[in-house]
Amino acid sequence: MLESGDLRKGRKLEFDGEPYVIVQFEFVKPGKGQALYKCKLKNMITGVQFDKTFRSGEKFKPADLEETEMEYLYTDGSSYCFMNTTTYDQEFLTEAQVGDAKSLLKENTVCSVLLFDGRPIGLTLPNFVELKITQAEPWARGDTAGGDTKPAVLETGHELQVPPFVNEGEMIRIDTRTGQYVERVKS
Repeated sequence: MLESGDLRKGRKLEFDGEPYVIVQFEFVKPGKGQALYKCKLKNMITGVQFDKTFRSGEKFKPADLEETEMEYLYTDGSSYCFMNTTTYDQEFLTEAQVGDAKSLLKENTVCSVLLFDGRPIGLTLPNFVELKITQAEPWARGDTAGGDTKPAVLETGHELQVPPFVNEGEMIRIDTRTGQYVERVKS
């Protein structure tokens, strides 16, 4: 069990049967009375945020969270199918649970899926993924008027800026935390 003195920004706890993360935290000690812990909680399933004030001495249950390696298999309408790499069980995540990761998600990508009480609630991509460029304008040597980058479209449909020497059909490495080009990948 956690006590109110254990509350910090980023701490995950269970509140009303759902997992929450503390996104803002403030300790207040009034002149008289108990210390107060003012927190902004974010529901890890729905994303809803609200303010909650706790008194010193209150107890909380830590959120029962677990991260499991899962491989992305396919999309079925608005559901994304992932397979546990150790037990081979399949789990489905909604489009909202996958979030922005869907623009860099390619079949057979191994991701880290966050589970709450055995139910998937979100995922984290590996730090770098390798994707193929399906559309990019050709670059003419000496053309410096266009700047030092050009737009490109990846096999997943994600659009990003790449250096002018990168061509259509090449594999590139992308940082999933920023969504930006890192380097070309030699085949």
